[in-house]
Amino acid sequence: MDMRKNRKVGLAYGCIAAASYGTNPLFALPLYNRGVGVNSVLFYRYFIAVILYAIWIKFIKKHSLKITKDEILPLFMFGMLFSISSLTLFCAFKYIAVGLACTILFIYPIIVALIMALFYKEKITKSVVFAIFLTSLGIFLLYNTNSGASLNLYGVGLVLLSALSYALYIVGVKNNKAVKHMKGEKLSFYVMLFGLLVYIYNLKFCTQLQVLHSPFLWLCTLGLSILPTIISIETITIAIKLIGSTSTAILGALEPLTAIVVGVLFFKEQLTYRILCGVIFILFGVMLVILRNNKKH
Repeated sequence: MDMRKNRKVGLAYGCIAAASYGTNPLFALPLYNRGVGVNSVLFYRYFIAVILYAIWIKFIKKHSLKITKDEILPLFMFGMLFSISSLTLFCAFKYIAVGLACTILFIYPIIVALIMALFYKEKITKSVVFAIFLTSLGIFLLYNTNSGASLNLYGVGLVLLSALSYALYIVGVKNNKAVKHMKGEKLSFYVMLFGLLVYIYNLKFCTQLQVLHSPFLWLCTLGLSILPTIISIETITIAIKLIGSTSTAILGALEPLTAIVVGVLFFKEQLTYRILCGVIFILFGVMLVILRNNKKH
């Protein structure tokens, strides 16, 4: 596969990753509304994903799950980073509005671009800066409210930690030598497996795990494990390897765009002119990334 085709495939996977991750509210909100706690929701999300990944890799694709000693530590760290990012974001919802949290979270493409420039000598071009500006403005328009509520600094801190963890994960997957050539599904399996340890610990080794009592809750959990977890992490891993950390991070602007669509279609949220303007800015920013990658040889 030539470089140009690789980039097109990478861009497609980056868009799929962002769009699938944006379906989180579709499956998570019904669970929260029925009293299922954050750690229990995330435990089921990761646990089911690990089982499905194992079946897919071992019995369908018939690939080995063996890893070397050199791969254990980086995979453990990636699992911790991804899991901490999920946990801190969901915990932040207790202290600040979901919309505000999602606005602050989108600082992560800027963190990715800075890390790549400072530590990996990646040039920050004018198109990257402009794409980040457009998508950030779009996110602000999507989520900014006029409620006048005061900021909870602890909640803001949790979201910033979530953004930093996610940024480090995106950069690490691209640049860590030990896992650089590992197949995407294998890397994703171990990220989920090691990430699961966080929730096992938080739930006192599952003694505080809430039981799901209805088929509907199990269906929501299954959806949460497949679309915004397995499909998202699998496709983002491939995208990072094909188009790089910075471009993949900027394409992440499609995540809240999907969440808006889900909100309008399934939760009867209002589509305003402000939101439409935000959508346009995000799409322009994403198009800049696509054009930038298509120009590369």
